[in-house]
Amino acid sequence: MPSLPELQRGFAAATVFGDQASIAGLRIVAAGLDPGARIGIYRNNILGNYRKALGATYPVVRRLIGPALFNALIEAFVRAYPSTRGDVNRYGGELARFLSTHIPARDLEYLPDVARLEWAIDQASIAADAAALDLATLATVPEHALGELRFALHPSARLVASPYPILHIWQVNQPDRDVEDRVDLGEGGDALLVARGADGVTIERLRPGAHAFLLALARNLKLGEALERALAAEPSFDLSAALKAHVAAQIIVAFRVFPSPPERS
Repeated sequence: MPSLPELQRGFAAATVFGDQASIAGLRIVAAGLDPGARIGIYRNNILGNYRKALGATYPVVRRLIGPALFNALIEAFVRAYPSTRGDVNRYGGELARFLSTHIPARDLEYLPDVARLEWAIDQASIAADAAALDLATLATVPEHALGELRFALHPSARLVASPYPILHIWQVNQPDRDVEDRVDLGEGGDALLVARGADGVTIERLRPGAHAFLLALARNLKLGEALERALAAEPSFDLSAALKAHVAAQIIVAFRVFPSPPERS
């Protein structure tokens, strides 16, 4: 008698992948209907739910390649990256990676980065909230220790960079876009900050220094290290102005102080 986990794995293999051995192993009493046909009903429902959910997450990707190719893409994606959790809202983040190797979509070289932007928007909308930075506590940090601070970004903050104008591509493919507009892929790339504020999810273009700075903070680097990376990307980067702007916008929401190791005698 198969265990429950074995039955679950067999059912997944039968429904998602159409594995004939797994279908046989389920010992379905078909009552006049072929077991494969019965499983096919489940398969159509499951894949239909994935197409619907990921179509809501990636509406611009769907519009760019068309509904038929998108549906085929999602079916291939689900088989390549099966869900490992029950929350469909957290599923689909690997689509950009899949698109970079999916042969039918290779002609649209910017498509994976558009997918990364749409995933960032989707996840920013459901991310946890956070309180504003405690400026009073920050003011107590000695000046000599400021460079050692590690700042944390708001849980909704996402950074997306691309050599293509993905924000313009995203904008012209919105359903309420009435103005005739064409995108020139040679107009330059984007470094974007996606975050959720009081007015919902916003997308902001960043200068090279600001992008390098926030990316360093997101990677848990010290403030001094983040400043070095920002200045390397843009020598005119203004640390004071950047901190004020991102703290006021509640992009930077917390900090940690790590004590220096004791000096050896």
